[in-house]
Amino acid sequence: MINSSTITLGDAVKESRPTAFSTMVKPAGSACNLDCSYCYYLDKTIQYGGKEAVMSDALLEEYIRQYITANAVDTVTFCWHGGEPLLLGLDFYRKAVGFQRKYASGKRIINTIQTNATLIDENWCEFFRMNNFLVGVSLDGPWDIHDGFRLDKLGRPTWERVMASVETLKRFGVEFNTLSVVNSRCEGRGKEIYSFFKSIGSHYMQFLPAVEHVVDRPDFHRPVIVSPETPGAMLAPWSVSAKGYGEFLKDIFDEWVVSDVGEYYVQMFDATLAQYCNVRPGVCSMCETCGDCLVVEHNGDVYNCDHFVYPEYLLGNIKERPLVDIYNDPKRFRFGVAKRTGLPRECLKCRFYFACRGECPKHRFLAPAPVGEPVEPAVGSPAGPAAPFVPARNALCAGLKDYFRYTQPYFEKMRDLLLLKKAPAGVMPWARKRMSENGR
Repeated sequence: MINSSTITLGDAVKESRPTAFSTMVKPAGSACNLDCSYCYYLDKTIQYGGKEAVMSDALLEEYIRQYITANAVDTVTFCWHGGEPLLLGLDFYRKAVGFQRKYASGKRIINTIQTNATLIDENWCEFFRMNNFLVGVSLDGPWDIHDGFRLDKLGRPTWERVMASVETLKRFGVEFNTLSVVNSRCEGRGKEIYSFFKSIGSHYMQFLPAVEHVVDRPDFHRPVIVSPETPGAMLAPWSVSAKGYGEFLKDIFDEWVVSDVGEYYVQMFDATLAQYCNVRPGVCSMCETCGDCLVVEHNGDVYNCDHFVYPEYLLGNIKERPLVDIYNDPKRFRFGVAKRTGLPRECLKCRFYFACRGECPKHRFLAPAPVGEPVEPAVGSPAGPAAPFVPARNALCAGLKDYFRYTQPYFEKMRDLLLLKKAPAGVMPWARKRMSENGR
């Protein structure tokens, strides 16, 4: 681990640039019409006293004004999230679009919304199309995988409702992508899941691993997701294993790299290629530092990250303090830099650190590698001073390392094509030949 007070030239340059950050706004808080087993946000009902979460019109307007004003860039992206954001109804978002136009001041406004897609109908699709919303559909794959953990409040399956909504989105020409939780049921089924998403017309796919800990609460109807250090915490049964996650990514990669580069986009592959090209990846877990995507709750509370909405990480409230001041708070900066400074030395010495960057801090709960365990060597990796304690390592490390090791030749080839100002899709004939020679 490097010194927690250490900042790099990159940190300094980043902080000196014009203010630019994103927010994930949760206007309905944790309220949702589903009861997904692995949802880490449903439990926020406890934190907020079990009250019905609704963002008022006045707070909605104030948030939009502050967020647009705070960003000293030409484009501002709104990410509406939950819970289930569609529970607030169409009128809420009509007002939101009106407020955006009122305060845009010439800036380009982009809207994305993440939904479980069970409430989408023709009226919603007409609104999304007319206002250019990008819709993120939460869908885990074929019915038996999706319905394994994504049930409604009455315990009923939801896959058929989601699929009907996907067809309606396509009929209205609404742009959509898919977000999938990689859980224990997904292990060994990567190719099948990828083929499924291609078949429904998803050209941009996000696959997020579920690794959570739970405790039983007698005052709550289900096990509560907690941080790993919580007394009595147990690894949740839906958690994907490190090996299973690595194999899942490799199986999808095998299909993608020989046939689909440039036509279908997988967030993890895009981010990995970005790392090889030394440009910022499009996913926070693979950035060197984090804290650039704040969470704004239904009541105006602001947190560093969607996965760290706990009282100790509260940065402030936009009703009491301007959002731009909250973003510039040293506490927010320290949280972001801790993603790097909290890493074990074995991570900093790993030859895939440039690609992984330690992944998401929420997954760092494994004991350090035993003394003498081989570490992927990195040329010129920072050693840093001896740490007073040994930080935990990422629970997905083994699977991620397997994925990065396996895909390295292909991403190097794509990087070289880009340096020659050629499209990465040119890797496909080379990849087919290489895999054939290797018997894959």
